[in-house]
Amino acid sequence: MNEKKYITKGKGLPNWENPISHAVVVNNMCFVSGQLSVNTKGNYVSGTILEEGKLAFSNFFAALENANFKKGDVVFIDIAFDDLKDVSAINTLYMELFPEGKRPARTIYQAEALPFGGKVKITGTAVKDL
Repeated sequence: MNEKKYITKGKGLPNWENPISHAVVVNNMCFVSGQLSVNTKGNYVSGTILEEGKLAFSNFFAALENANFKKGDVVFIDIAFDDLKDVSAINTLYMELFPEGKRPARTIYQAEALPFGGKVKITGTAVKDL
């Protein structure tokens, strides 16, 4: 039987009136919705690509934590940019967050537009060992 848990609110997560779950847990897998540079009050925080990326990843990790997963459980990351020229800055952050040999599979792409006019959106999947 597939047990599901929906993470709509939690510690460190943006508190906003959006019809989404920050993450959904199905058995030993956690699917994290696209996380943006949004603070815990639900306000978009504009900044450099690195500043926005750090906050988006912080929200991503908060969603994982609220679902009882950890960074080491992440197996896939999807990163959308408003401009692919920013890839190198996010690569630097990505290498800091995920050590060599333990980096999740990843896709990157340029989106025509991101919510709030944001620069980056982070989505991903985590799997716990059974």
